[in-house]
Amino acid sequence: MTSIERTAYPRFKRLITARELHVFFTPSEEERAWAEEVTDTDEHQLALLVALKSYQRMGCFPKAHDVPDQVVEFVRRAAELPESTLPVYASGRTAERYRSWVRERCQVRYDGPAARALAEETMRVEAASKNNPADLINIALEKLVEAGLEIPRFSTLDAMASTVRGQVNEEILAGIRGRMTGQERARLLGLADVIGLDGKTLFNALKQNPGRATWSHFKRLKGHVEWVDGLGDPGKWLEGVAAAKVSDFAGEAEAQDAGTLKDYTEARRVALIACLAARARMRARDDVATMFCKRMAAKAKKAREELAEIHRQQQEIVERLIGNYRTLLQQVDQEGPAQRARARAAALTKEALDALEGLDEESSASEVAQRLGGKVSPAFLLLAEGLLVQSNGLGSLLSAVDGLGGFEAQYAQIEKVSAHHGDNWEVLLHGHLKADRPVMFDLSDVIELKAHLHPRPRGGRGQGRRVLRDAELAEGHPGPPPARVLCTPPLRGDAAQVAS
Repeated sequence: MTSIERTAYPRFKRLITARELHVFFTPSEEERAWAEEVTDTDEHQLALLVALKSYQRMGCFPKAHDVPDQVVEFVRRAAELPESTLPVYASGRTAERYRSWVRERCQVRYDGPAARALAEETMRVEAASKNNPADLINIALEKLVEAGLEIPRFSTLDAMASTVRGQVNEEILAGIRGRMTGQERARLLGLADVIGLDGKTLFNALKQNPGRATWSHFKRLKGHVEWVDGLGDPGKWLEGVAAAKVSDFAGEAEAQDAGTLKDYTEARRVALIACLAARARMRARDDVATMFCKRMAAKAKKAREELAEIHRQQQEIVERLIGNYRTLLQQVDQEGPAQRARARAAALTKEALDALEGLDEESSASEVAQRLGGKVSPAFLLLAEGLLVQSNGLGSLLSAVDGLGGFEAQYAQIEKVSAHHGDNWEVLLHGHLKADRPVMFDLSDVIELKAHLHPRPRGGRGQGRRVLRDAELAEGHPGPPPARVLCTPPLRGDAAQVAS
């Protein structure tokens, strides 16, 4: 029997608040005048008002002992009746007559057969997709209220829901069995038979747990998917059956063991196992996809950790490069040797140029000798000394770079830092996936990969399709894949969707 608390069937609450009493159970002046006019005693007046307000609130007539004393007392005070007044009827005919008046006043039609027929028809239609009796009762209540019919007793609706659900379920299970071949039925029924000396059955294999995201479990799951697929085509067996019904039937089968399952009739047993096999097929693919995503997440985490370690090591290199840069800056600083050599070279060059001022390239030797007083060598010596000083200043920079390891070493350190600049961990992922490639390709043989429906970028193809295209290319070339195949951005998020 369904618990009334799980349904929307109208009933009195255990605790009724003062506000609810005031809003729902206060008779209006017109209702009080009507009740006083059609009744002959205070008891009948109170009984009629209690029946009226209860019907307006609940849509049906509760039994006299189900009406809380709190409600009776509130209505009695609102009607200003004596304290000793009780809601009683002189006879059963009087009670029925009062109910007819209340229905007429509330404009509700009392037609038991019509109400039961409507409730049964509604339940039969909904039972094709719903398996909970409470849901069937709730939908039937909604239809009865819409039709303006008085609600039958809860026990009537509960018994009707149980009967209708059982009939519909048997029809669905018979349809499932009828869509199976004799070989498929025998194969499923054989799952409950004991095999070997350990007393185990293959029926429990339909309820297995995927385990941790390791490649050994991955390989076991691959075999499990192939085994479940070998049982038959659940899509054909369950054609036209609502997913909710399949889930409920599978849950019923999963709650049994091989021994208790044999207590069912053969027809019901094979249909329930077929639903459980369909769930196992879908769950196996979900488990494979979940395990695959967990594995990829673990590999991506290792790649990020490797990148973090590289960044830590790079920090040391960066600190050394900063020290090297300081050394070079000290060489070319205002007080450094390069600047002093530059100033000395400039002064010597100026002195030589001052001595040769006014001469050009067409001046004769006699003119130059006359300008320099017959002494040419000092001016040229000054120029030569200036060039030497300037060369020595540049040499101090070269000596500083050589002292830091040379240009090649500096360039190598800079390239090492630049290679893993930012958060580009995808380029490191390939090294962690080398051992996983064979299992990944085996995975693509047992499940179907579909591109996730991301919004397509303007002027380009969807990223999910690119991933699948790269996967097909990798399958055709079992050697080491290009980085783009396993390091493409979509693998970070959903690694492509797995469709059952």
